[in-house]
Amino acid sequence: MTLDEIRNLDPKNIGDWPMGAQIGLLAIVFAVVVGAGYGYVWSDQMQALDEGRAKEEQLKIEFLDKKKKAINLEAYRQQLVEIQLSFGALLKQLPNKSEMETLLTEVNQAGVGRGLQFELFKPGTEIKTAEFAELPIDIRIVGSYHDLSAFVSDVAQLSRIVTLSNIQLSNGKDGDTLVMQAVAKTYRSLDDAELQSIRQAEADAKKKKR
Repeated sequence: MTLDEIRNLDPKNIGDWPMGAQIGLLAIVFAVVVGAGYGYVWSDQMQALDEGRAKEEQLKIEFLDKKKKAINLEAYRQQLVEIQLSFGALLKQLPNKSEMETLLTEVNQAGVGRGLQFELFKPGTEIKTAEFAELPIDIRIVGSYHDLSAFVSDVAQLSRIVTLSNIQLSNGKDGDTLVMQAVAKTYRSLDDAELQSIRQAEADAKKKKR
């Protein structure tokens, strides 16, 4: 579009804009809404998890150093326990394995409730860390400009952490709708069996290095 065409767009009648202009505006809205959701809804939780994990690793190093020197050993042991308990409390705020199905339903209903049509809703393979699991979900949904915008806003406001990435927009087949492809990522805590398996794998890896 030319600069004059952009200036002549009527902000009160977005539905009359050319499809290219609507897609451009929708992309900007997505970026703002997702950024705001990350900043105000669950960025603090993710930051707390990262900070807790980093502090735990730091204290482990300090603990081992003090253990070798036998200086204030009991005080450092107690501090390490307190940090682990605090970090564990943060992890408990994540849904467990049995609650993930409910969370996936909430994401689906966020779209259906806005009148959107899901052409694809495909959970991928979980990615496990030492503390939690990440589940990517490939989605492709069709709907109007306003309904897609509302869906992104609804997802950002869910009580559990759900992020949208790799967002791509294109024209729908009928010319009046848009198609959005994206990867939604959800997170859950690990159960005792999974934690034990990870610890065993770490222990086996250490043995091989010796």
